Amino acid sequence: MTASVQISACPACAAAPLAREIAGKSALQGDVVLSIPSLHCAACIGAVERRLMAVPGVRAARVNLSRKRVSIDGVALDAPMMIEALQQVGYEAQELDASMMASVETDAAGRALLVRLAVAGFAMMNVMLFSVAVWSGASEATRLMFHWISAAIAVPTLAFSGQVFFGSAWRALKVWRLNMDVPISLAIILAALMSLYETVLGGEQVYFDAALSLTFFLLVGRYLDHRTRIAARSAAQELSALEIPRAQRLVDGRLETVDVADLLVGDQISVLTGMRVPVDGVVVEGSAEVDRALLTGESRPIPVGVGATVSAGEVNLTAPLTLRVTAVGEDTTLRRMAALVEVAENARNKYTALADRAAQIYAPLVHILALLAFIGWITYDGDFNHALNVAIAVLIITCPCALGLAVPAVMTAASGNLFRRGLLVKTGTALERLAEVDTVVFDKTGTLTEGQARLDLSVMPAEELAVLMALAQASNHPVSRAILQAVPDGISPATLNDVTEHPGLGISATWNGSNVRLGKGEWLGAPSSPALAIGEKSARTLDFAETLRDGARDAVQGFASRGLPVLVLSGDGAEAVEKVSNALEADEAHADMSPQEKQAMIERLAREGRKVLMVGDGLNDTAALAQAHASISPASALDASRAASDIVLLGLSLSGLPDAFDVAVSARARVKENFGIAASYNMIAVPVALAGFATPLAAAIAMSASSITVLLNALRVR
Repeated sequence: MTASVQISACPACAAAPLAREIAGKSALQGDVVLSIPSLHCAACIGAVERRLMAVPGVRAARVNLSRKRVSIDGVALDAPMMIEALQQVGYEAQELDASMMASVETDAAGRALLVRLAVAGFAMMNVMLFSVAVWSGASEATRLMFHWISAAIAVPTLAFSGQVFFGSAWRALKVWRLNMDVPISLAIILAALMSLYETVLGGEQVYFDAALSLTFFLLVGRYLDHRTRIAARSAAQELSALEIPRAQRLVDGRLETVDVADLLVGDQISVLTGMRVPVDGVVVEGSAEVDRALLTGESRPIPVGVGATVSAGEVNLTAPLTLRVTAVGEDTTLRRMAALVEVAENARNKYTALADRAAQIYAPLVHILALLAFIGWITYDGDFNHALNVAIAVLIITCPCALGLAVPAVMTAASGNLFRRGLLVKTGTALERLAEVDTVVFDKTGTLTEGQARLDLSVMPAEELAVLMALAQASNHPVSRAILQAVPDGISPATLNDVTEHPGLGISATWNGSNVRLGKGEWLGAPSSPALAIGEKSARTLDFAETLRDGARDAVQGFASRGLPVLVLSGDGAEAVEKVSNALEADEAHADMSPQEKQAMIERLAREGRKVLMVGDGLNDTAALAQAHASISPASALDASRAASDIVLLGLSLSGLPDAFDVAVSARARVKENFGIAASYNMIAVPVALAGFATPLAAAIAMSASSITVLLNALRVR
């Protein structure tokens, strides 16, 4: 059967907590940057850094566990040498193009919001103290002094903290459009101007406290919303970064190192063992096996020879190859996949959040009500000040503060709930979209299965195990590493002579005068690969079996019990896919699928009106993850897959995925309840304001009460 042969370099670190590391977003900088997919824990960090520091010329090696990368600084560093050094301690690595990575990311917008929120809160508390003194019956002179002090605090605070709303409102008005921030800005500005006017004239009623409390509560909602909307870098950019920056070009029979950007169609390049293919090409000399798992999901190495095509992103496993370049730049397979991902991301980003859809109806209605209140009262009694007070009260009392808090408060509470369950929500609308899904699609290798092959060698005699172990130690092939992992403890390798590697076939040697070989089944006369032959005995086939990921069965059956059909999509062969699908009782299974075919399947399901949840971990899943209505990736996935997904699974078990769906559905229900609370509040408060019975201060108090009610309801999601 088809099985993955990639192994984890750190089997003991599976339970290591990744939550804090995944949340970190610092970018690495260095002379060489390598991606190491098998990094899992602090022990891995130590092993990688110690090995790299032992390489001559390396000054520093810094691992970022969340990004699964290492940045290496030094003198005259050679990336292939670094990759080979890591292979010696069991870590597969690929060079990244550091120039393609985003600069160090900082949440400047979040910090700015937090500062404005803090200033508004501090000013609100101080102005409220002066307001209490005025309400308590301060004398005329004292009242006027407190009004001026309040104005001195409130006006600059509103000008500073309200910029969030003023800027958004102005951008909308410039294009003749209304958004939620237009009535908010009008309410703040009119309340401040009216209060300033009353202060100058020595009036009794000012509403600086109302304007500040309005600003504060709205900034709370805006900051909560921002925290749920912090998006990861583009998955397309991550894919582009996997292109190695340099290549070995053949010129007049000798090799020269050139930038990949300088390669032209028709050039000949050399791809050494262990190197990632830099561009698309055709093999003109040599034969080897290549690892296409990152691009296609094919879990076994694929043999290639003269005339075979290889793509950018594949890894040469066994022997040097000479390629003739057939595609460079934007025409390579990796770039085309990045383009697919970018298109899919842009399409999904057009999803309109529930609050935004409500705002499209709500914002015009607020302005119409306030305008009608002003016109009605100035027509009725001719008192401009009273009419303006009523209009301001209507704007404040109908101000979408509760509406603005309804979604972010619930989503923040729900995200906290999921985080405690080992799921990190990355995008603001992720839970809304997850609650809408009606079909679940799983990748197989690395998602439903552990992504690594396991051998059962318990029936093999100790003598044969010793020979098998010695032959496996002589090769860096993924199959050999899987064999070494499966050999029971207590077995010592046999002593071999004349060890020879046969590219694309296997390893041969002599042991106690007999020929011993480990390699492809057809080379050894066995029905399948890999196989072991000792002397004249018939070759023994080594059967690899995939192990289901912890919780895979619970996840599939959990979704099925909720009425959601489950599909399995994989780049692996039909036999392996069918075996896993049948074991999990999935509704459908599709094998031998390319990244484009996976994305096309998601598109087809969407055209049928289905909203798909995609769960995957490989680069071959990236376009499908971006295309899906909602998506989840394990923390063990590469950066491109995690960047394209909405939610990251921090633990190893899939059993919590149906619960995540339940939380999302509950969150959507709480959001709708919050909208109901806001609507009910307006149904009661608006007539009161229109009738002229609510001052702007009373309106602000009522608005604050509705906001607190919405926040308390949101906490029910926890």
